[in-house]
Amino acid sequence: MGSSGIPIVDLSPFFRSDGDGDEGEKKKWMQVIAEACSEYGFFQIVNHGVPLNLMSRALELSTTWFQNNPDEEKLMSRAPSCLPIPAGYGRQPEHSSDKNEYLMLLPPNSGFNVYPQNPPQFKEVLEEIFSHLTRTGEVVEGILNACLGLPPEFLKKYNHDRSWDIMTAKHYFPATENENNGISEHEDGNLITFVFQDEVGGLQVLKNGDWIPVTPSQGTIIVNIGDVIQVLSNNKFKSATHRVVRKEGLSRFSYAFFYNLEGDKWVEPLPHFTKEIGEAPKYRGFQYKEYQELRIRNKTHPPSKPEDAIHITHYAI
Repeated sequence: MGSSGIPIVDLSPFFRSDGDGDEGEKKKWMQVIAEACSEYGFFQIVNHGVPLNLMSRALELSTTWFQNNPDEEKLMSRAPSCLPIPAGYGRQPEHSSDKNEYLMLLPPNSGFNVYPQNPPQFKEVLEEIFSHLTRTGEVVEGILNACLGLPPEFLKKYNHDRSWDIMTAKHYFPATENENNGISEHEDGNLITFVFQDEVGGLQVLKNGDWIPVTPSQGTIIVNIGDVIQVLSNNKFKSATHRVVRKEGLSRFSYAFFYNLEGDKWVEPLPHFTKEIGEAPKYRGFQYKEYQELRIRNKTHPPSKPEDAIHITHYAI
């Protein structure tokens, strides 16, 4: 258990294929993950397959890029706005309650990314991080598949297209005396999100009605369950409610990797959690890209009342 009360899971048994003790270790950690996902949808991982020096280097380079370049230089790393999800540099609009800027990347082989020119090694590091987190996503997806009792490789076959995965490097501005919001309270609309942050911290998860700070720990990656898993499991696993709170006088730097679903995929509670056990579905089905478009509209055209923003409850029965 981490100092924040969020469990820390050792993934090393899931990356090994030998050893007599692995199955017992896997079962132990799967129980921890299943309990965390059933209650609040958050856990942390170590020995996750992403080199620690690469994580440190990625944070170091993003800090340099965000802090040492003027806006006009950063705007040169921006894809055309005609793309459905423009890659490259972006900044939250002035009217947004969220206060951060970001560098968004699609899969390295997509042909859509616009990389910063300086530091010169930044592109290579970003692509390496993306590749490693993709592999970690596949491993964690397999673990969740087993925790949910689904047929072997069900989620892998359902979610085999990696073209919609996204990674962001983020810079949160220091808080002011009047406001400290970095990202408002929300759940992620995807399957699984992976986050690693610098020593400043600021990420908080809602657990049993209380906001729990996720204490930064070097080499640890935070995992949170998204809305798609909640719907597929008919609420057996919970989509994590979380936010980022900024600190006065301190910038925060982090990376988030969104393990997504292909846009045309249909999402609805699986028979395994409904008719096969005599339970009514708690959501009507929807196309993944339809839900993402509604969520993006929450950002681009914020409703006058926060409670009118679209959440997964939009599809609740």
